[in-house]
Amino acid sequence: MKRLLAIGEALIDFIPSEHGKEMKAVSSFSPAVGGAPANVCAAYVKLGGQASMITQLGDDPFGDKIADEFASCGIGCEYVKRTKAANTSLAFVALKEDGNREFSFYRKPGADMLMEASDIQKNWFQDVFGLHFCSVSLGDFPMKEAHRQAVAYAAESGALVSFDPNLRFALWESTDALKAVVREFAPMAHVLKISDEELEFITGHTDIKEALPALLAGNTKLVIYTKGSEGAECYTRHARAFAPGAKVKAVDTTGAGDGFIGSFLYCLSADGVTVDSLGQLAQGQMERYLSFANKFCGKSVMGHGAIASYPTKEEMDAQ
Repeated sequence: MKRLLAIGEALIDFIPSEHGKEMKAVSSFSPAVGGAPANVCAAYVKLGGQASMITQLGDDPFGDKIADEFASCGIGCEYVKRTKAANTSLAFVALKEDGNREFSFYRKPGADMLMEASDIQKNWFQDVFGLHFCSVSLGDFPMKEAHRQAVAYAAESGALVSFDPNLRFALWESTDALKAVVREFAPMAHVLKISDEELEFITGHTDIKEALPALLAGNTKLVIYTKGSEGAECYTRHARAFAPGAKVKAVDTTGAGDGFIGSFLYCLSADGVTVDSLGQLAQGQMERYLSFANKFCGKSVMGHGAIASYPTKEEMDAQ
């Protein structure tokens, strides 16, 4: 299998000691390595693939913790830079009584935000399977242009480009700016993952079928529509597929969506799917990939944290 690259934030998630409380009522938090692109790399690696992260960390103990975690779980650090110009980004998470998460970010700026387009090298993208990215690092700071450069190099090399908006409203002063940047970058991706919670904000539609003409635009050949416990759907211009969600008792949903797309990308890579063949996937293939990703998520949410909760290929194969 070819290597997956991901670009964006790698940070420390501070996980609450208690669930069902607003952040202001939580008594303590525990640090865990996170960041959506890093989680996607971890899922891909846990299943037996190879993945490397493109990011920048602070020259501080939290940056050391992330680098150590990457090394221990097998995520490549060859494209991870360190800087003294800003600290490693932090994110505090609370799991409220209604099941929704509350976030508070400490990155004004974070080290990842200061990575520049000139830091991205064309040779990194030779003979890789794909590049994955999200919207957290697409704000009005240098990392946005680093993303643009990385996407251009990946597309030029023939790699598959994957985008999960993974909206985090708390990071944006203007929701219009967030919507605009998602709509700008989405057509650059060959694979677009969007959740039922994000659909209306991004497209203006509540029905995925009405939104598809706008989503299957530009370079986009495959749209993945996730609906939590209700399952997931796949759409190309020629086929569609659905797989029901895994029925499990969720303990912690942190990183579940990242695990979904990471395991889905693993399936594409394992089957040798390329940019050219992506749009011709058959219904049966897509159903198989969706079922695998749903199962991966189901196993993940039964454990705590993101990376720590992701199952291995052996655990996925066990009944």
